[in-house]
Amino acid sequence: MNAPHDSLLGRASAYPDRYDPALLFPIPRAANRAALGMGAELPFHGVDIWNAYELSWLDARGKPEVALAEFRIPATSPNIVESKSFKLYLNSFNRERVGDAEDLRARLMSDLSAAAGSEVTVTLTLPGRFAEAHLAELDGELIDRLAIDIDDYGPPNAAHLVLAADVRAIEESLVSNLLKSNCPVTGQPDWASVQIRYTGPRIDRTGLLRYLVSFREHAEFHEHCVERIYVDLMRRCAPTQLSVYARYTRRGGLDINPWRRNVAGNPLNLRGARQ
Repeated sequence: MNAPHDSLLGRASAYPDRYDPALLFPIPRAANRAALGMGAELPFHGVDIWNAYELSWLDARGKPEVALAEFRIPATSPNIVESKSFKLYLNSFNRERVGDAEDLRARLMSDLSAAAGSEVTVTLTLPGRFAEAHLAELDGELIDRLAIDIDDYGPPNAAHLVLAADVRAIEESLVSNLLKSNCPVTGQPDWASVQIRYTGPRIDRTGLLRYLVSFREHAEFHEHCVERIYVDLMRRCAPTQLSVYARYTRRGGLDINPWRRNVAGNPLNLRGARQ
């Protein structure tokens, strides 16, 4: 079974100059989910949206091509793909001749689906449509300006999650740009904006902000952090509907954006200003 410390994270790595799908390093989701009390039947629907901004290959005549790429890995997949291996894999196309963009998309989809253990969808945006890639922020009320004292920076402290004094059921969307965690292998910081959208008893906003800040020194992959937030909110606040959507800043030309919700759906891929 692959473990994070067996990957290329934190190690000097030569960038490949030839296509190599064996570079992809899958990591099972099961162990982290078991630690959160989850079994085979997941309490949510979800997807991990990856965006690649440094994708290039050669056409049939050897001329370089570029594109933006979106990858959607379902939360039901048994594996995540370790991010550095993903970057090395994409860079292995730099000197690879591919018939056309559709051939490339099909190869990416096949390789990534094999690594994730479930069907991965791939969308390529070619240069003629780059102008359509606009910035947009997560919608909701920003809670970062709350004037509160904070001195808890980890580990994640679900005790901060409490209901407000007025517990009447509401529907609202709350946003914070203060989510930060660390890579569990290298210790590098991972920065994100997060949207909490729920229906149910009103959640205390000061407690929610303190809870999100308590991830600041926590070491866990992006996908696992979002699932921890989702599980903690469900257990502590019991909303009838809940979605948690985090937009992480990119590293090495890739950003990762996990989304979890207890009702099926398909989130928009909104590229924020920090991405």
